Amino acid sequence: MKSMEITAVGIDVSKSKSTVAIRRPGGVIVARPFDISHSNHDLEKLVSILKTTGGDIRVVMEHTSNYWKPIALTLKEAGFYVSVVNAMLIHDFSDNSIRKLKTDRADSLKIANYALTFWNELPPFNDEDETRLVLREQSRMYERLASTATSLRNGLIALADQTFPSIDQAFGHAIKNADGHEK
Repeated sequence: MKSMEITAVGIDVSKSKSTVAIRRPGGVIVARPFDISHSNHDLEKLVSILKTTGGDIRVVMEHTSNYWKPIALTLKEAGFYVSVVNAMLIHDFSDNSIRKLKTDRADSLKIANYALTFWNELPPFNDEDETRLVLREQSRMYERLASTATSLRNGLIALADQTFPSIDQAFGHAIKNADGHEK
C-alpha cells in the first residue's frame, strides 16, 4: 500500500444506485466505473474495495437530494475523507473532454477528475453541518407554519366580525401581552 499515492473516488449518486469511479493523477484509472446499490451489503463491499485500493483516498460525490447521505456516512465512519459538493460545481467543471457524454459512468469519472483537480480545496463532509442544515430547515418550516396559522386566524376573525358584528361582546376580548401575543 503506497501511502503517498493520491486516489480520487468519484461517486455519481442516484436514487437506488450509485456509480463509482476510482482514478489517480495522470489519467490512471484504478477501477473502471461500477455500480453499487445503496444496501448495507454493497456499501460494505465498497468500503472493502477502497481499503484494498490504498493510497491517500478522497471520496467526492454530489449533493443530490438525500440519496448521498447513507453513502457519505458509511464511508466517513470507515475512516475515509469524504467531500459532498454542490452539483453545480461539478456541472460547471470542465475536464477537457471532447465528447459531451451524459452517462452515470462518464459523470463518475468527471467527479473523480474534479477531486484530483481540487484535491487541496475539497471541503470535508461533517455530519454536524448536516444536523445544522436540518435544524435550520425545521426552523424555517416552523416559521412558515406559524405565519400561516396567524393568517388563517386573522381571516377567521375578519369573517366572524363581518358575519356577527357584535361577536367580541359575546366572547370578550382576548387579553394580550405587550408583544401582541395572547396570554
